[in-house]
Amino acid sequence: MKKAFPIVFLILSGCGLLEDTKLVDILDVDGPCTILLADGTTVTSSGNIEISKRTQAITYRDEDGKIWSLFKDDYQSYSCQE
Repeated sequence: MKKAFPIVFLILSGCGLLEDTKLVDILDVDGPCTILLADGTTVTSSGNIEISKRTQAITYRDEDGKIWSLFKDDYQSYSCQE
């Protein structure tokens, strides 16, 4: 039983890891979405976008499937089809 205690302890303490690192703050928004950039141009996601509630960073895929991230200073707003 003493040998199992460290494993159980690690598993239980690992459960709090997601909360401690704030990985649960992602908002998934149905797309496609149009993002208005800070310079006035727009980009369109080919699908859903993910927004960090804490940092307001947007992550999206372009038409080629490449993943891009925009920080709050990089964009003005976004709108998505419902």
